[in-house]
Amino acid sequence: MKKTASPAFVAGILFAALLGSAGCRPCGSVCGTPPPATAPTAFPRPAENEFSVMTFNLHQYALADREGAADPLAPKPREEAAAIVDAIRQISPDILAVQEMGDPRAWDDFKLRLRDAGVEAYPYEEYLRQDPGDRNLALLSRFPIAARNAHTDDTYTIGPTQFPVRRGILEVDLDIPPAYRLRLMVAHLKSKLFHEYGQAEMRRNEARLLCNHVRAALKDDPDINLLVLGDLNDDPASRPLREIVQYQGETILHDLRPEDSTGAAWTYRGADDNHQRLDYLLASKGLLPEVVLAKTYVVNLRSLATASDHRPLVGTFVAAERPPEAAPDLSSRKSGEFPMDD
Repeated sequence: MKKTASPAFVAGILFAALLGSAGCRPCGSVCGTPPPATAPTAFPRPAENEFSVMTFNLHQYALADREGAADPLAPKPREEAAAIVDAIRQISPDILAVQEMGDPRAWDDFKLRLRDAGVEAYPYEEYLRQDPGDRNLALLSRFPIAARNAHTDDTYTIGPTQFPVRRGILEVDLDIPPAYRLRLMVAHLKSKLFHEYGQAEMRRNEARLLCNHVRAALKDDPDINLLVLGDLNDDPASRPLREIVQYQGETILHDLRPEDSTGAAWTYRGADDNHQRLDYLLASKGLLPEVVLAKTYVVNLRSLATASDHRPLVGTFVAAERPPEAAPDLSSRKSGEFPMDD
């Protein structure tokens, strides 16, 4: 006898389709708190020969005096931590790069929450504590770290004053089976908060130093599989972004411009609903043929709205060298142009 779907089942399928997702994974409770009161959301999963990379600014996962919180020195309020961990659980990236991680106690708290939530283990990690304000960089990986080369001594000058790259640059090489090598550079550039020496000029100098490391890697191996990712704190047309992706008029990194299921690419929500694209996945020419564009996206979860002011990005890649002609057409990810009206 032919089975007929119930109205509730059909409604659920229609809702999932509106979310633009394929498949379904149920939400679970995290750290003793109930899951967000939203419908189950599924995200594209890597195929057997693919791997995923996620970058996420966690919005101060650090021990801080949080006015009005039940535990003012918690690394992150319980509800916010639960939402972040549940989002990571749903996506379960093979490689997770985070910004605004706190001190080692906060880092341990974060990893413990992931384990308690049932997230598949990450045997390999890198933690770069460079920022005096405890907005550090960290990485978890299911693949072995073959090389570590954190950049912690970069400096620049503005007038008579010398500045360090405040958060450093986390750099690792990963061995991905069966025989693929990936280099990651994780960065979190100077914010747009006021500084007497000019926050834009400081960020431009940090971007230039980041580009120096990109160029050095490309000089050693023009076909290197390099992914630069993180919170670069400026828009795609800005001088700092041009300093990173271009050199002497040539594009050296390609902006993958992830989008959510609605086609929106913004990653940061500021005051008064000010939406900007500040977080990036930038791929070298050698990595570009391995990009799986259909599984490269912005994570759009309502439960994260109060947990972080940034939306995470996910990139998916084939774990095998492919010819240049396999590179996706990134023109489909470019934003539309709208003329200015009176």
